[in-house]
Amino acid sequence: MNFRNWFILVLTFLYTGIYAQIKDPVKLKFDVNPAGNNVYEAVISATLEQGWHIYSKDLPPDSGIPTEMLVTSKEGIELIGGITEVGKKHDEFSEAFGVQIVYFSNNAQFKQKFRFKNPDKPAVISVEFTYQTCDDRVCLAPNTLEFEKKITPANSGSGLENQETAEEINAQNEAELSPADVAATVQAAPLDPKNLKINSLDFNNPLTDCGTAPVEKSDSYLTYLILGFLGGLIALLTPCVFPMIPLTVSFFTKGSKDKAKGRKDAFIYGFFILLIFILLSVPFHVIDGIAGNIFNQISTSVGLNIFFFVVFLFFAGSFFGYYDITLPSSIANKSSRAEEAGGMVGIFFMALTLVIVSFSCTGPILGTLLGSAVTGSSNIPMLLTFALAGFGLSWAIIFGLLALFPQALQSLPKSGGWMNTVKVVLGFIELGLALKFLSKADLVSKTFLLKRELFIVLWILITLGLVLYLFGLIRFPHDDKKAKISSGRKVFGILSIGFLIYLIQGLFPSERPRLQMLSGILPPLNVSYFHKEGEGILGLHPKHDYFKAIEQAKKENKPLLIDFTGYGCENCRKMEEFIWSEPDILPLLQNEVVLASLYVDDKEELPENQQTRIDMGNGKMKRIKTIGDRWSMFQQVNFNNNSQPHYVLVTPDGEVINTPVSGYMPKEDFKKFLECGIQYFKNNK
Repeated sequence: MNFRNWFILVLTFLYTGIYAQIKDPVKLKFDVNPAGNNVYEAVISATLEQGWHIYSKDLPPDSGIPTEMLVTSKEGIELIGGITEVGKKHDEFSEAFGVQIVYFSNNAQFKQKFRFKNPDKPAVISVEFTYQTCDDRVCLAPNTLEFEKKITPANSGSGLENQETAEEINAQNEAELSPADVAATVQAAPLDPKNLKINSLDFNNPLTDCGTAPVEKSDSYLTYLILGFLGGLIALLTPCVFPMIPLTVSFFTKGSKDKAKGRKDAFIYGFFILLIFILLSVPFHVIDGIAGNIFNQISTSVGLNIFFFVVFLFFAGSFFGYYDITLPSSIANKSSRAEEAGGMVGIFFMALTLVIVSFSCTGPILGTLLGSAVTGSSNIPMLLTFALAGFGLSWAIIFGLLALFPQALQSLPKSGGWMNTVKVVLGFIELGLALKFLSKADLVSKTFLLKRELFIVLWILITLGLVLYLFGLIRFPHDDKKAKISSGRKVFGILSIGFLIYLIQGLFPSERPRLQMLSGILPPLNVSYFHKEGEGILGLHPKHDYFKAIEQAKKENKPLLIDFTGYGCENCRKMEEFIWSEPDILPLLQNEVVLASLYVDDKEELPENQQTRIDMGNGKMKRIKTIGDRWSMFQQVNFNNNSQPHYVLVTPDGEVINTPVSGYMPKEDFKKFLECGIQYFKNNK
């Protein structure tokens, strides 16, 4: 899809996301109908709410998502022909996609004929159905559902059995099920040898109430608001934005004889800037509402993290001045022409024009915020909203204050080479951040090629390059050839040398972890040239399977500490390196408990006989295909929680001892949690 089409779709999301609630406008029903002579027909019937439509299976490339229907059976079937569609077809030109598209409204049926390879035995017919729903303003995210029906071929004398589909079983449930609801209704096949749902793991009724869990601090909205605010201030100093400040403020304060009105318009202008940046986060709320676990899945995706690594390298090249990242000029031109509308509408489009034309400098900064939030947290949409709100707020405040005190324009520094210096410094920062995403991809894929020491060496080289640039020993395309090294550059150069020295100490092995400031960014301690991955962190040897760990706890008669963690979990690394390693914590982990570290982002596939599906309600089935899928769902259905780190102490009989705790926490809080549970177990075993 070309950029124009993407832009139209994004604007559509921005518009509808404000007014609409997350919808589920399609109801599906699965049937299998006999057609005689060992021929049957699998039928998916779709009933759509007024105004919504579902696409045909036949769509041009790079347009909507075509409907797909895959019919299978382990007992063996032979498909007859292809998918047939029944319903009133609409064939029209789509301005968004620029092609003719075919879709159905109100009602549609998708049918696939088949025959049994062994017509004398009962069989389970499975259908995987993928579709996308749209109305005239917005498209919902693609959805894939699975249906099953057990039938007995007519040859054996019974015909179709009266068995409900997942959709019919849950027809009475109008709302999405929470993890707690799923825990109560989960219908999972046995996982060698246990089910995902363990009834004894009742975290709501622990055996004791000591060691009360602290408030989870892993997702700080204030932190992202501040980061966004600082990012906005930095963006104001770039050559794409800074020269526009006096021009814009002067337009409002001098362009009107009514000074009060001019300042009022400037404040409205600042408000619209803030609003536009907040609206940029709306699509992520829509996507998260449609598929609540989607960000948890993509944040640990090897492909996504490699993509971010490449994108950040691309951003760095732009900041260094080798090329510019710009939106098509036609977009800025259309926005500029819209300013002529005047009034509130004109001011809005002035703000939109500013955001668009400054994209070459703000794009990489916004991309950094996006990448950090998407791969670093479980509550991504809200974090993005706060980050983008902070970004827009900084611009709104600066423009508002300068409109109120226009004489302050005289004290602003003049445009010059210093702005390019800001961009180049940001380029070095982008290079450093790119390695973070490459490291996460390396960890999740279990290749462990980017060792801790190699990561540090690469950061040392990047910092060394920054030092050489700040002192004028290397230059980039837009730097003045005979530029004078300012006092500010010298100060930042000295600070960079200090950071360089700080990094170097991390290359040498030590009894205690170093580089605490970079904990969670660097690879784990055991991904090192001085350690083997199998040696474990801090000499600990945790089990990576709950069921094996609980058996070990029974043998040793010790409580089990469940550690829900992830290869890409930064707060998990901080806990391991700087809380677990404390001299009054590590002995507890080594001697008093059996440790089970369950990685929720482990992409290794389970053996086929351990893969299963869980009925999530409303016809939705969750496939448990990887090790990470298993422990992620295990955490949700048993503890109504999907954040990491998450710690649970249980007895060898599988009972929760005290209230679980989550997130990075002070040492004393974690120590209190451990000692409370351990002492209770000793007193009552």
